[in-house]
Amino acid sequence: MSDILKKIGETVDFIRRHYNEPSQVGVVLGSGLGHFTDELQVQKEISYNDIPHFPVSTVEGHKGKLVFGKLGNKNVVVMAGRFHYYEGYSIEDVVYPIRVMKYLGIETLILSNAAGGVNPAFNVGDLMIITDHISQFSINPLIGKNEPQFGTRFPDMSEPYKKELISKAKAIAADLKIVVREGIYLSVTGPTFETRAEYKMIHVLGADAVGMSTVPEVIVARHMDIPVFAMSVITDLGIREEENVITHEEVLEAAQAAEPKMTAIVKHLVQQL
Repeated sequence: MSDILKKIGETVDFIRRHYNEPSQVGVVLGSGLGHFTDELQVQKEISYNDIPHFPVSTVEGHKGKLVFGKLGNKNVVVMAGRFHYYEGYSIEDVVYPIRVMKYLGIETLILSNAAGGVNPAFNVGDLMIITDHISQFSINPLIGKNEPQFGTRFPDMSEPYKKELISKAKAIAADLKIVVREGIYLSVTGPTFETRAEYKMIHVLGADAVGMSTVPEVIVARHMDIPVFAMSVITDLGIREEENVITHEEVLEAAQAAEPKMTAIVKHLVQQL
């Protein structure tokens, strides 16, 4: 047995000793979904500190625990806080929880994040459903030896974000009278925010938003054949604000303001799966 399979087995065994219900939906709470767990009938919370082989989130606004519960008739496992490459973790550590969630039984993965607006039509607080991504500016988590039990050596990425889930989310947003955008997300390593020249380059490349997460998790999910839905909160507008200075505090403030709308969409989406 490979080292990664052994580690995942130990992690899953530990979790199942504390909570043994199979999970159907995995949710990663980035900025914009921090209070999503309030919608759950929570059955168990496990701190990342206690889980074998789990990293620990160091970013302000990320709680750092796995939350298990029910939303309607769905069993949901929630990552309340994700890991980022810029925190100093290996890319394998960043995506490790996604592999664990697959072995816990998830059939769908939902992710959220905060992103800088690159599309000039966007405004702070907009919600953007991610329809595709550009990953050349972040580390691909599949570099290295391929584990056949996870997936093929060269996974197809023609539909990284499930079109059926996007359609469901758009219909839900329309029913709730919530305006949503659609667009392409470009990932970078961070932790610096982008220079003005970088924002302009990203715009020329065809991206609508830029952020420091999500894409590695999506690549690993698709490697393991997990359908994905992802949404960004637009928290700044570096593409057109020539005098702006972006701070993490402002990003959190914008994300928190948009949170109720994103939470409502994701809640209804989970119930329709």
